[in-house]
Amino acid sequence: MAGQAFRKFVPLLDRVLVERSAAETVTKGGIMLPEKSQGKVLHGTVVAVGSGGKGKSGEIEPISVKVGDKVLLPEYGGTKVVLDDKDYFLFRDSDILGKYVTEITVEMVSHEAAHSTDVLNYFIM
Repeated sequence: MAGQAFRKFVPLLDRVLVERSAAETVTKGGIMLPEKSQGKVLHGTVVAVGSGGKGKSGEIEPISVKVGDKVLLPEYGGTKVVLDDKDYFLFRDSDILGKYVTEITVEMVSHEAAHSTDVLNYFIM
């Protein structure tokens, strides 16, 4: 990976540097898609984060994602940044729509337990 490029570039404040995932070029049925038919990729991997932005009270609020997180991005927006001949996009932390979670955390279970009587059925479905 281009780890040295990120030592040269550090996002400021509440900015997040994201590498968009590659577009699907083949359908599940094996049909090759031309470039015009490929949709815009709406997910990527966080490669660098800033220190956080100032909140309403003046305190520094930490970034909600960390390096390596898989995130859902808006269709439009972001500033294109080219590092080592590779395209990356710079987003504000608040512009990132969400992050993909691969495991169930204790926080999720406790949050759902407070709002549901049957947590187990929620995670099985």
